Amino acid sequence: MKLSRYQTTTIMTAWLMAFLLSASIFADVGPAAAPLKSSIRKGIAFLKTTQSEDGTWTSSTSIGITELVTYSLLINDVSADDEVVQRGLKVIERHIQPDGGIYYPKSNHKNYETSLAVMTLTNANADGRYNDTISKAVNYLKEIQWDEGEIGDKSHTSFGGAGYGSHSRPDLSNTTFFLEAMQAAGISSHDTSVQNALVFISRCQNRESEHNTTENAGKVNDGGFYYTPANGGSSQAGTTPDGGLRSYASMTYAGLKSMLYAGVSPDDPRVKAASDWLKQFYSVKENPGMGQQGLYYYYQMFAKTLDTLGSDVFIDASSVKHDWRKDLAEQLFSEQKPNGSWSNVNERWYEGDPNLATAYALIALSKCQAPKGR
Repeated sequence: MKLSRYQTTTIMTAWLMAFLLSASIFADVGPAAAPLKSSIRKGIAFLKTTQSEDGTWTSSTSIGITELVTYSLLINDVSADDEVVQRGLKVIERHIQPDGGIYYPKSNHKNYETSLAVMTLTNANADGRYNDTISKAVNYLKEIQWDEGEIGDKSHTSFGGAGYGSHSRPDLSNTTFFLEAMQAAGISSHDTSVQNALVFISRCQNRESEHNTTENAGKVNDGGFYYTPANGGSSQAGTTPDGGLRSYASMTYAGLKSMLYAGVSPDDPRVKAASDWLKQFYSVKENPGMGQQGLYYYYQMFAKTLDTLGSDVFIDASSVKHDWRKDLAEQLFSEQKPNGSWSNVNERWYEGDPNLATAYALIALSKCQAPKGR
């Protein structure tokens, strides 16, 4: 049937209106591009002025900060051939150990440093130059993971977790970086090491279920996450009067993201419970449960997790819709110092160091850019 000119015009107008409405919705997602690019550019410029002659940032014996800074530059489109990045990569190369790990020889942070090295090198590996190094580092991480070799069986509260090294008890922070390294290296969610990590992660959640029958599982039972169930359990947010381990936001985002990396479905009760906890405590002003402590670590964990979930809008427990990218970016803009850096007035966990805090901020801002294809 041939359409009349009026019908054709009406249909074209409807399509145009739909397109413009769609475009306006997409345009409203995330922060304005110009201030975001400017903030990132100033943060990068700051870090390029604070690198030591030996290629490190902050410390020559704590290479985790150097790895985080180098990683933050790479994921914000600083070329792997950039002189500053090259010096950072050389630091990582100098710390490749005979066992495949990548760490300072006397380090107490071998898992953390090796995991960050894998994350960094995979972002500088376009020509495959680091394939062998990454493979050996992944094998090292699997070797020091707490599994049957260290503790015998899955009933042990340390099972599946990653600690600073095999000599110390595991925790959720180290385990989430372990899984980020596995994800970056392309290790399947079905891999035994990843599924073992999921056993540990599930036991870090305040939710009693078949996945968590530890002594603390039902004391709080709010769906949030804490630091570790190992050795009687510990939460940086403290305990309840009956000894329950309080949930806090940075670990809840870490736990949720880690479950997603391990292939847990968004419909899984564990994921839903964690999401419900986060809906109650949405914030870009503080790390809920910890206040200003670990704020910049929280920011990058917040951004990575919500980006992994793939939603542009976060709906909180009061049904308020949040453009989380815009909220986070604008908060970080307000906290950025004139020299381009960030730092936390609460210096716990080294966040008073502007190199570390700026690296965390840049990682967070890299996730605040408008979704690809928009």
